[in-house]
Amino acid sequence: MYEVDARGLSCPEPLMLVSDALKSHPGEKLKVLVSEPHSRTNVEKFVKSRGLIVLVKETGSEFELTIEG
Repeated sequence: MYEVDARGLSCPEPLMLVSDALKSHPGEKLKVLVSEPHSRTNVEKFVKSRGLIVLVKETGSEFELTIEG
């Protein structure tokens, strides 16, 4: 599983990192870590718009998104 650590980053940086990871690791499960609620929402919408499945787990004030196709 490939991991993208976007904690502490503001949009659009998390989206750009996720987009790059999806291109460079096609078909591989991704784990994305974000610390901002709006980043979580934006990444979730972005991934779903591409027909991928996203599972979200909230851990304290951070979010872990698992993306699979």
